[in-house]
Amino acid sequence: MAVITLTEENFQNEISSGIAVVDFWAAWCGPCKMFAPVLDEIAAANLPDVKVGKVNVDEQPELARQFKVMTIPTVVIFKDGKAQTTSVGVKPKKEVLEMIERLR
Repeated sequence: MAVITLTEENFQNEISSGIAVVDFWAAWCGPCKMFAPVLDEIAAANLPDVKVGKVNVDEQPELARQFKVMTIPTVVIFKDGKAQTTSVGVKPKKEVLEMIERLR
């Protein structure tokens, strides 16, 4: 499954069921660029009931405000539409997968 670009228009619909890993990022952010391949790998793994999405904080400032994103990259993991876990900074794939598994 590909990484989904999330906007105010599609956000609630995309995260409403299952587990959604949402990366808040920006094009100018070096650490965000380092973290992108980790998210691509998780999306490509086609984990059951897991979606991976990205919110560009420059294009979607209201979503960033809504989830109190002050530093990027920030990952918020949702289960059935509710934020469960927040992680700031670049994380290894193993750590992100462990956060997902804790919500199963």
